[in-house]
Amino acid sequence: MDAAEVREFVLETLQEMNYDIEGIDDDSTLGPAGVDLESLAMAELAVRVEDKFDVRFGEEESEELALMTVGEFARTVADRVVNVAGAGQAG
Repeated sequence: MDAAEVREFVLETLQEMNYDIEGIDDDSTLGPAGVDLESLAMAELAVRVEDKFDVRFGEEESEELALMTVGEFARTVADRVVNVAGAGQAG
């Protein structure tokens, strides 16, 4: 699992959610001044990512996620997927 695969899924999901993804890159923030996801849309994106990649975000992370760039979010998800897979193999 790499961040590029997560980024591609995030962009596809944003497009499905009727966001214009033209001009969105790794440096675009998910929240205000970037993609401009509102809290409900951020929650929907997080749920779709959780379902697709079998990772979980805590409720306390929602504000933190909105401040992330697309690149940071993709790397965070990719890192969690690796950690979950590693934990599964260890047990």
